[in-house]
Amino acid sequence: MAVAELNAKIAQKVEVAPGLSIMRILPDGWELPVFKPGQYTVIGLPGSAPRFVYSDPEPNPVDPDRLIKRAYSIASSSKEKEYVELYVRLVNSGALTPRLFALNIGDKLWLSPKAKGMFTMDEVPKDQNIILFATGTGVAPYMSMMRSHVISQEKRNYAVIHSAWNSWDLGYRSELLTIERLCPNFHYIPVISDPSKEPMPWQGHTGFVQKIWKDRIIQKAWESEISPDDTRIFLCGHPEMIREMVELLLESGFKEHSNLDPGTIHMEKFW
Repeated sequence: MAVAELNAKIAQKVEVAPGLSIMRILPDGWELPVFKPGQYTVIGLPGSAPRFVYSDPEPNPVDPDRLIKRAYSIASSSKEKEYVELYVRLVNSGALTPRLFALNIGDKLWLSPKAKGMFTMDEVPKDQNIILFATGTGVAPYMSMMRSHVISQEKRNYAVIHSAWNSWDLGYRSELLTIERLCPNFHYIPVISDPSKEPMPWQGHTGFVQKIWKDRIIQKAWESEISPDDTRIFLCGHPEMIREMVELLLESGFKEHSNLDPGTIHMEKFW
């Protein structure tokens, strides 16, 4: 693996919780391309890169000269030209993330010169409300959307519903709470599924994002009904969450979106 092929470097690493980090990646000697909020980029490291000391041993031999690549949703604003920000969870038995978590500030890696993906708000009419459901690191593309649009100047409602096992896994929670305080048309609804481990009693919602929909929490926050005629739904994260949410949404009259058959449910699956 020629060093020249590693065209970017780690500019910042913030540990949200053990095994969960926000990373900023800086292009080395080239300019970031224009991208749309909600799109993803691809990063990579050679098989010869060391693994994080607390990760599992490599299950199978890896070619030291092969570039291990994975796609990650971009969390930074589309107006940010200096770096891309990613929200990454360590997979102890994985090929790439144990190598990513072994990197330090200034270490090099490979970054795709072009962002891709159709998980954007481009096709959402300006008068439609937007509800963004996420599990875990699935909140990343929504951060790009919120950071890129001046939502306080829009008349439509926004809501981010983010679920994780525990409160410390709710990355970007402080920023989303700040947006909620500043923007009356924005609601942030954090959900945890294991409140028994919280050091302080959890005062928020528990369970999964599906329960938020079933309990009509968003309707109560907006003080209005939700209809496919005036609302678009975005789903990002665990496939099981997406599958169950799609079932619930179809029962409420929503329709899956595709390029050939426009609808009201937009999806981005992890794993």
